Amino acid sequence: MPASDAESVEPPLETTCAAVKERLDADDQFVLLDCREQNEYDLVHLDGATSLPMSTLTDQAGELESFRERPIVVYCHHGGRSFQVATWLRQQGFSRTQSMAGGIDQWALEIEPGMMRY
Repeated sequence: MPASDAESVEPPLETTCAAVKERLDADDQFVLLDCREQNEYDLVHLDGATSLPMSTLTDQAGELESFRERPIVVYCHHGGRSFQVATWLRQQGFSRTQSMAGGIDQWALEIEPGMMRY
């Protein structure tokens, strides 16, 4: 399959923490979006993540326009908000958006055991 066809296929709506870690380690070019509130982001976040709280998403969605064709992985605390945000972004035409199942809490359990949990 030509690369252009592979890129046009929508990925599953959810991805795993392990898959995100592999992409980060491979220096894959994707947008890592933290949709938790700013105070949660300030407590703990993944390196390289951009903070865009779910509560401000509709007002600030234009900030993502330059990423429309790029893969986006959204995460939150446990995966509920990020699933909603990923679904909404797909409805807006960001077809390569995924939610990280289990959120940053699952990341702390599986990937970075020393990470602060709340």
